[in-house]
Amino acid sequence: MARRARREDERPARKKNQLVALGVRVDGRNPVDYKDIGLLRQFLSDKGRIRSRRLTGLTPQQQRQVATAIRNAREMALLPYNSR
Repeated sequence: MARRARREDERPARKKNQLVALGVRVDGRNPVDYKDIGLLRQFLSDKGRIRSRRLTGLTPQQQRQVATAIRNAREMALLPYNSR
């Protein structure tokens, strides 16, 4: 079966930035807080893996801050490394 070429008007909708939707203001002076477990859990999959930017809609800088905050929270035993 041949694939149909996408037209310009059929582009998939952009993902909404989850941090902006939640009202979290993130910039160079206000990084994501590793103690905010409720927020960080939204960026973890069911298996405990960090969700990609493609799924979360974050900017590269925000994705790095979220990933670093999750790693710090794991180190402090606030989040599990995985949940098999």
